[in-house]
Amino acid sequence: MSGTLYILSAPSGAGKTSLVSALLSDTDNIRVSISHTTRARREGEQDHINYHFVDRPQFQQMIAENAFLEHAEVFGNYYGTSKQWVADTLANNEDVILEIDWQGAQLIRQAMPETNSIFILPPSKQTLMERLQTRAQDDAKVIEQRLALASEEMSHYTDYDYVVINDDFNIALSELKAIVMARRLLQKHQTTTHQDLIQGLLA
Repeated sequence: MSGTLYILSAPSGAGKTSLVSALLSDTDNIRVSISHTTRARREGEQDHINYHFVDRPQFQQMIAENAFLEHAEVFGNYYGTSKQWVADTLANNEDVILEIDWQGAQLIRQAMPETNSIFILPPSKQTLMERLQTRAQDDAKVIEQRLALASEEMSHYTDYDYVVINDDFNIALSELKAIVMARRLLQKHQTTTHQDLIQGLLA
């Protein structure tokens, strides 16, 4: 028995992080993988809570030790997913969410074909731009870079199993919950989870 691995991808500003946070607060036995990164800590972020913040030599050493399930460089900073943490958490019958880009998602699907993938789209490019400006986490140059990459990122939605459009936050959240619940209700999952009950019914 093991948990389910979920990939969530989206362009910056689509609301992925907020949706995942709400999903975790309302759903049992599901955790989000905390990535290692070399980027600077933003105001309000905590080490080992939002990210594992490391310097470039530390990150490169982890690459050499094959410690990452996937890793990538984004806007000049490295991001990586701990291979051991994911394996241990799934083995503990907990679901795991990876918030990664489409390139990292390709690597994960190759290594773990049973992975379920979800792409979150914004309702419009205008909304995407407004969300990036409103959150005030990046300067104008970085926002411009993120918008320029958004179309390329969103074109890969066809590689994913599920698509959620984050127009109304509550509707998008309910759709994410439905995906997780449907997976847990699969016959093979229920057969393992409720083995004693089912054997008793069939005796």
